Amino acid sequence: MKISILYFSKTGHTKEMANVIADGIRKVPNIEVGVFALDSIDDNFLLDSKAVIFGTPTYYANTCWQIKKWFDESNKYNLEGKIGAVFSTAHYAQGGADTAILTIINHLMVKGMLVYSGGSALGKPFIHLGAVAIDENFEESKSMFSIFGERIALKAKELFN
Repeated sequence: MKISILYFSKTGHTKEMANVIADGIRKVPNIEVGVFALDSIDDNFLLDSKAVIFGTPTYYANTCWQIKKWFDESNKYNLEGKIGAVFSTAHYAQGGADTAILTIINHLMVKGMLVYSGGSALGKPFIHLGAVAIDENFEESKSMFSIFGERIALKAKELFN
């Protein structure tokens, strides 16, 4: 089974967290993960994936324009029925990461994806809308991001095996 992580990263923080999520996914046997910047997506891998995780930096309390553009122009990708999840990075707690995540969740729903985060049902760490890393706790957030990836992989296996 395949899972794709698509992200945009200007400073490298979002890319770094995409790789941490991938490490968490790799804890689950028989899952292949592809980590792709928006400008280097393997179309076949993405289309074969049962889950797609989107990562965005937070700009002006919202997602970056590159992610928005990708969704606007992504009509060649049928994502219907796949698990969709979101993560964000931000410089500070009041930077609007939740708004950025919700913006992408709207796009996932329009694409017909099954939105998943783990929520509070799985206990700590509680990841309600999606994983968020801010500058002041960036390193400490890595364990949560790894768990986020593992939870998505486990849910994909539950639903699609």
